[in-house]
Amino acid sequence: MPFATASDGTRLWVEEAGVGTPIVFVHEFGGDHRAWEPQMNFFARRHRCVTFAARGYPPSDVPSAVDAYSQAIAVTDILAVMDHLAIEKAHVVGLSMGGFATAHFGLVAPERALSLVIAGAGYGAEKQFEDYFRGVSLDVADNFEKKTARVFADRLAEHSDLGAANTMRGVQARRPSLYDLEAEFAKMPVPTLVMVGDEDDHCLQPGIFLKKTIPACGLAVLPKTGHTLNIEEPELF
Repeated sequence: MPFATASDGTRLWVEEAGVGTPIVFVHEFGGDHRAWEPQMNFFARRHRCVTFAARGYPPSDVPSAVDAYSQAIAVTDILAVMDHLAIEKAHVVGLSMGGFATAHFGLVAPERALSLVIAGAGYGAEKQFEDYFRGVSLDVADNFEKKTARVFADRLAEHSDLGAANTMRGVQARRPSLYDLEAEFAKMPVPTLVMVGDEDDHCLQPGIFLKKTIPACGLAVLPKTGHTLNIEEPELF
């Protein structure tokens, strides 16, 4: 079945390819599960590769209530996908919004992670910009409802306006700063690779913070690269 069922009954669209040690890819706000196509194609030669559309991103269900979206729920949705596919442990790879979910996955369910790749995560985490980020997130959510996703391009224009708005309000605007979780990250045992583009200004310092805080953590800085690492530099990624 292409759908996994979350704990609240929300259906999540799942795609997989290959056999071997599992890798679960978690997508960013501006893209969807299709953004991982280059990595799915490459790693499926030797791994069981899984990606899914987050709640609010068709063909997954789009819950109408904003309280059906949160950072904690994003983690339990990853677990729901793994449980649906009978995957006990996996390498979890996330970009941006998916990177935040991957970081929290390591805090909530470290026993289910073989390793973590936290890529392009950090926008809004810097304490001096925290209030600004929340305000911008709520403004963006309003614009999705009033102007629709057609003001954006390509795949973003195919997203659900309601799903995008609720994701902005429920996940992006409410998630805690990475810096507020320093004590938790300092105890996280999962081997982790933090990846960031050197032109992704608001993710560089949070990436260095994670590198210094997580005990078993590497840091990869991709040169002349922005926020969407896996798309801008798919082979290097």
